[in-house]
Amino acid sequence: MGTDRDLVWDGCLNVRDLGGHPTTDGGETRFGSIVRADSVSQLTESGWAALVEHGIRTVIDLRGDHEREDDSPRELEVDVQHVPFMEANEREWEEIGAEIEAAAAAAPDIETSTRDVYLIFLERFKANVGASVRAVARAPEGGLVVHCVGGKDRTGLLTAFLLHLAGVSDEDIAADYALSEERLLSRHEGWFAAAETEEELERLRRIAQTPPESMLGVFRELERRYGSVEGYLRSAGVEEEDLERARARLR
Repeated sequence: MGTDRDLVWDGCLNVRDLGGHPTTDGGETRFGSIVRADSVSQLTESGWAALVEHGIRTVIDLRGDHEREDDSPRELEVDVQHVPFMEANEREWEEIGAEIEAAAAAAPDIETSTRDVYLIFLERFKANVGASVRAVARAPEGGLVVHCVGGKDRTGLLTAFLLHLAGVSDEDIAADYALSEERLLSRHEGWFAAAETEEELERLRRIAQTPPESMLGVFRELERRYGSVEGYLRSAGVEEEDLERARARLR
């Protein structure tokens, strides 16, 4: 089911404006300021035209360097900022992989497993998270789009923080996050069809899910550890001025 925030940018599947969310003070978030998307490198010419027509002037790309290697060069009318949400060397990735495997094995359900994996990312890549929030806060005037590969996990976490700062309820934020599973279904079905073993198919099905309870669990745990989501972001190096700037982009 679509929403009035869904955008049709040819080549992408998971594009939503962050405007129109009710806020706890009786207002709503502003349309045209921040868009979340899967990788805009997939856009066709008409898709890029739709992006520009929507008022986008800045692209914040959360992918790692290796994920951009196959991007086709384009002449763009927008400013592209590469702000990797996750960066680690080979040894660190091995450690992170072991943490994730242990968390998944210990979790009683997919909701808990997804929550715990996200929390591993948020602790391991705290400086990157802080840099991504600052990039949004300090972006030039005009609309901006935030994307990773699927627009689901890294983009989902960053936009959850931005919506929280703007005063959107945790429940509405979790509901927006959950939409990505449906939006990406056609792509994920291709993954499932290509799986060579039942074990691989099960792993891919887990990865594809976006349970709203997982995002709610992330918020609750950050509040327990840091006192608030803002407390976590401050610990990630985001200063008060940038928290306010990020908040103002959606208000």
